[in-house]
Amino acid sequence: MSNTDYHVPVMLSECIEGLNINPDGIYVDITFGGGGHSKAIMDKLENGKLYSFDQDEDAKKNAENFDKSKFTFIQANFRHIKKFLRVHGVKKVDGILADLGVSSYQIDTPERGFSTRFDADLDMRMNRKAGPTAKDVINNYEVAELHKILGMYGEIKNAKTAAQAIDMARSGEPIKTIEELKKVLDTVAPKFKEFKYYAQVFQALRIEVNEEMKALEEFLFQVPDLLNTEGRLVVMSYHSLEDRMVKNYIKSGFLDGHLEKDFFGNVLKPLKGVTRKPITASDVELQKNPRSRSAKLRIAEKPEK
Repeated sequence: MSNTDYHVPVMLSECIEGLNINPDGIYVDITFGGGGHSKAIMDKLENGKLYSFDQDEDAKKNAENFDKSKFTFIQANFRHIKKFLRVHGVKKVDGILADLGVSSYQIDTPERGFSTRFDADLDMRMNRKAGPTAKDVINNYEVAELHKILGMYGEIKNAKTAAQAIDMARSGEPIKTIEELKKVLDTVAPKFKEFKYYAQVFQALRIEVNEEMKALEEFLFQVPDLLNTEGRLVVMSYHSLEDRMVKNYIKSGFLDGHLEKDFFGNVLKPLKGVTRKPITASDVELQKNPRSRSAKLRIAEKPEK
């Protein structure tokens, strides 16, 4: 399996440009995946060093051929970024890249259970050695909990009805597979919009299983301490929940976006936005890589005090 088969990097040149790489600097790619972004960062380094995070065993295999003299792979969730960098003696870095979401490889591997295109067990774990699966969520969560995650993370309008339909179906036999879940969802999905509805429900389950929003929140709050002055944070997100969180944090240092000001009315925030609006993929890239359609890239910098 080549790295491009694993995952075609989205907005690669924009990400690398956004990092404003110092050839002798220290950089972190918190979502290694197929290594496309990491390779592009390393191509810019001379005496610098790159640390890449990924909790997926398959991603670890992709890191095996990287030049270890300036590269270290860390098999861990990026929510623990500060702790694991300290293990490697790193307290400050010059740039951090995050390409959030699921890799093409994970989506296209049926047994991972991420895609509605295949039938498989409802798994959806990024780290297959830990934590509950989507099957556990579907069969064990209370109706009120299902209602909450489907509405909040899937942004479906009839989340309560969907949760009740799942509860009714599982009272007979556990819902174990993708096809079994889709059959339940067919009873409540809007007509002719079933596939979009499946995708929203699967997004909700994946976010819950992997604690994606909590992990992103924990990561963001660690970034200012890790970045050197003028260090860059480059984040690519694929749905509005992630993008809103990143946008608010860059804008104010708080997830809800509220502003705190000093006595003189200056906004107190740890980062400064480099781009006013998110960067989106070019028409050329949209044609080559459909996954780039929903991507939004935001860049921030740690200002001088």
